[in-house]
Amino acid sequence: MLTSKQRSYLRGLAAAEDTIVQVGKGGLNDNLIESVSAALKARELIKGRVLENSMLTAREACDALCEVCRAEAVQVIGTKFVLYKRNEKEPKIELPKDKKKRA
Repeated sequence: MLTSKQRSYLRGLAAAEDTIVQVGKGGLNDNLIESVSAALKARELIKGRVLENSMLTAREACDALCEVCRAEAVQVIGTKFVLYKRNEKEPKIELPKDKKKRA
């Protein structure tokens, strides 16, 4: 689970990223899910967009992709969304640590 500080940090990084995933009228098919999984493994942070002809909203697409890819939703604005999934073997993004200690 991401903290608000980590989410904010990832939003900043995502601002410079290009949109590499587009959800169209085909919705979330196997090819799209595979490419999202591969992109998350390679980059950890990806930006996606839902096209006007899609039956899904950006929130629905984001939530569904998070579930099947086991990723975290960073943000959803309009038709765009940002996903994050840490690569356990070779992490590329160092998240800021949460200062507060939890009991």
